[in-house]
Amino acid sequence: MDSEHNAIFQAMGGHDPASIVKMTITASGGPFRQWSVERIASATRAEALAHPNWVMGPKITIDSASLMNKGLELVEAHHLFGVPAERLAAVVHPQSIVHGFIAFVDGSLIAGMASPDMRTPIAHCLAYPERIASGVAPPDLAALGALTFEAADLVRFPALALAMDALSEGGGAPTALNAANEIAVAAFLAGRIRFGALARVVERTLSAMRAAGETSAPTSVAQALAIHNIARDRALALLD
Repeated sequence: MDSEHNAIFQAMGGHDPASIVKMTITASGGPFRQWSVERIASATRAEALAHPNWVMGPKITIDSASLMNKGLELVEAHHLFGVPAERLAAVVHPQSIVHGFIAFVDGSLIAGMASPDMRTPIAHCLAYPERIASGVAPPDLAALGALTFEAADLVRFPALALAMDALSEGGGAPTALNAANEIAVAAFLAGRIRFGALARVVERTLSAMRAAGETSAPTSVAQALAIHNIARDRALALLD
């Protein structure tokens, strides 16, 4: 039901994932899209919660500011659509009109477009395969004038790089990444750490778990939950 995955689903049109050259989700870039590394590192809670396009809860808004949400969405896309990590990508699209697009083997590029309003993907999910009114008008491209796209800066937004690495690694790494990020975001919202420490908490948690052999692929829900809990405990220990 997320707007990016819903757009991707519609753009796929039922085609075989093997015909997909690249599956791309978009990011608004959040409130820090044009900020320097130094300014991002010292961002306040209020600044991080001031999303330019979406009204969301505090956890996902902080993830959007760090671009961790895009990393988690890439992990989700991998599992939802069966596309390997090397054929998944994220780009910054400040207008939040194109939510995802697919490049096919024949050179076609199909985009899923909608206004930045969750009622549209929710209506699609509720009515599929039919269509119902959502109360949202489609984008007026002439009024918008231009849609722009930028490469995601992995230096200024290291959380996205961590998530992409975890996805490529596979096994229990994405589970550990998500759990450590939960602890880091809660600590930031509580005023315990600076914004710039979010990615460091996640990175150090993953490093410790890799060294201890704790990121092997889970073979059951119980093992997945165990990895999740180990990551949370390790992240909490780092904070302490």
